[in-house]
Amino acid sequence: MIKVVRGNPTPEELAAALAVVQARAAAAATSPPGATQERPAWSDPSRVAQRRLPTPGPRTWARTFWPG
Repeated sequence: MIKVVRGNPTPEELAAALAVVQARAAAAATSPPGATQERPAWSDPSRVAQRRLPTPGPRTWARTFWPG
């Protein structure tokens, strides 16, 4: 059940929103149980921890971002 809490959508806007909700529900229902969507490598938070931190020294701040 969908309830409009605020605003006054037109029938076309409500139909468009309902179509999106139904499409997402159908896509979730057809995916195998326990399957997760692939995340692009650039948005993976674990990639930050893949490199070792630079060793302490006088110019460590300059080597913290650029790969060595």
